[in-house]
Amino acid sequence: MDYSPWTAEQDISRYSHGIAWSNKWLATLPLYVNLFTSYLMRLIHTMLRVGNLQRSIDFYTQVLGMTLLRTSDNPEYKYTVAFVGYGSNPDHAELELTFNWGVDHYDMGTAYGHIALAVPDAKAACDKIRAAGGNVTREAGPVKGGSTVIAFVTDPDGYKVELIERTDGDTGGGLR
Repeated sequence: MDYSPWTAEQDISRYSHGIAWSNKWLATLPLYVNLFTSYLMRLIHTMLRVGNLQRSIDFYTQVLGMTLLRTSDNPEYKYTVAFVGYGSNPDHAELELTFNWGVDHYDMGTAYGHIALAVPDAKAACDKIRAAGGNVTREAGPVKGGSTVIAFVTDPDGYKVELIERTDGDTGGGLR
């Protein structure tokens, strides 16, 4: 058995030239699957079922400042979808609002949490949302046990939207 030092790059090179995978390569395959899929997979949209499509479009565009990107009717299966967002794929994730014809409300259940939006100033965002008719359910302030400033608003169907205060260039990373 060969115990000489090796690198993953050597195994990739061997594989790319048609030479069989080594046991060392196979042992590290889960790592490579994670590395490769992190580059191939990304969040493209989140879907919410809504009871009144126009009311929801108005909330997300007029209150939260998103843009209506596209709509599509499906008469055969009796539903309409609308995609809203701050930009469209592939540069931005979108929010899909699905209206099933004849259904005017949904039970929230206990699994749904919230969607989150980054804002430069959570208090100012709450003031603007409230002035536009939105429902602020938690005023801007630090998250319990941390320093990140957050707030919550609720959309017309009862879905929670978290506002997370982020300064310029401060993206991702969750709560601090």
